[in-house]
Amino acid sequence: MTKIQTIGLRKSYGSNEVLKGLDVSVAEGEVVCVIGPSGSGKSTFLRCLNKLEDITAGKVVVDGFDLTDPKVDLNKVRQQIGMVFQHFNLFPHMSVLQNIMLAPVELKKGSKAEVRKNALALLERVGLADKADARPAQLSGGQKQRVAIARALAMKPDVMLFDEATSALDPEMVGEVLQVIRDLAKEGMTMVVVTHEMGFAREVADRVIFMADGYVVEENSPEELFGNPESPRLQDFLAKVL
Repeated sequence: MTKIQTIGLRKSYGSNEVLKGLDVSVAEGEVVCVIGPSGSGKSTFLRCLNKLEDITAGKVVVDGFDLTDPKVDLNKVRQQIGMVFQHFNLFPHMSVLQNIMLAPVELKKGSKAEVRKNALALLERVGLADKADARPAQLSGGQKQRVAIARALAMKPDVMLFDEATSALDPEMVGEVLQVIRDLAKEGMTMVVVTHEMGFAREVADRVIFMADGYVVEENSPEELFGNPESPRLQDFLAKVL
């Protein structure tokens, strides 16, 4: 079953066209990693998938809902899409537990006791059960990012989007965040992951998309894409990063 589909997706800022007609589909339970040079449109593409960016032309369909249709309840669709950004965006004046509970409580996703129980289970799952009462300032970057993942999961989404979730972290913290994403992949979560961690993309993705200059240049299984790149643009990119 197709979970996410973009049809002729275009995004422009004034005269600068950043996405140039993308046709991408993601199946339920599939993990798709998006790689490519800086400025290729990867993050913009990801942000269009929950319409954090206005869409200039084309369609984005999630679970059968066309996000470009003015009649679609965007907030309802977005509740099914978890997103984790490069920067953690945690509320500094709240404890870790309060950060995770905030959205489900506000959006009435169960009683407060239920939400709390789920939040504590999520902290256990990301390896931070002992940090429930800590404030974000007391955590390392890797811990903050794991809290941000737990917070996104608290809404019980069908789809998770990760935008360079490890790029603001010190190298030794990258592994702990990637491990959480790995575990989600094993559980069958549908995910679109923009990443510059090639080894991770190779290991976890069902399919890798290479973007450059606003286009999808090549997409394939990790084995094929990394082992047997067809386009000169991808060959050049891999020669620099591998």
